Amino acid sequence: MIMQAEEKKHYTPEEYLELEAKAEERHEYIDGEIVLMPGGMPNHNRIILNFGATLNFALKRQPYDVFVTDQRLWIPRKRLYTYPDVMIIQGELQLQEARSDTLTNPMMIAEVLSNSTEAYDRSGKFAAYRTVPSFQEYVLIDQYDRHVEQYYKTEPRKWIFSEYDGEEAILSLNSVPFEISLADLYDKVVFEAE
Repeated sequence: MIMQAEEKKHYTPEEYLELEAKAEERHEYIDGEIVLMPGGMPNHNRIILNFGATLNFALKRQPYDVFVTDQRLWIPRKRLYTYPDVMIIQGELQLQEARSDTLTNPMMIAEVLSNSTEAYDRSGKFAAYRTVPSFQEYVLIDQYDRHVEQYYKTEPRKWIFSEYDGEEAILSLNSVPFEISLADLYDKVVFEAE
C-alpha cells in the first residue's frame, strides 16, 4: 500500500480516502500529498492517554466529545486530512459530507510534540487548524520535558499564549471547564537522563 503512495505524486481526496481505508498505518493528506504518520513512542502515548482520559472523565455528561489519535479531521480550506492527538467537539458532531468517519468541527486540539513533527505542529498545522470556524484552543505538549504551550482565541485572528513548566503547574483550558496538573499529565512518563 505504501509503495503505491510513493509511486504517485498527487492524489485527490477521494483517492486518499480509498487508500487510507485499506492502509495498515495512518497517513495525512496535505493538498494532494499523502504522508505517512510516524508511530508514537511510549511517552507520546502515555501523555495522550493521560490527557484524553482525564478530559473524558471531567467532561462526562456534558455536551462535549473527546477523541484521541485515530479520529480523522478534515480541514477543507487547506485540503488537509489529519489525526490530531486529542480533540474536543462541542455539541453535535459535524461530519464531512458523505462520510461517517471524518469530523470537521473541533473546538480544542492538543498535539504531543516529537522531534519529527514539532515544527509542522507549531506552524503549518496550527495555521490549518485556525481556518476551522469552531476551533478555539490549541495545546502543545512537550514529550521530552514537563512543558506545555497553550493558545486560545479571544476574537477573530487574536490568540492569547500561555506556557506551563514543572510538576506543580496547572494547565487550565479556556474552552471547557477543565484543569490538569503537569504531574498528572506526565504521570508515568520517563524522561531521558541528561
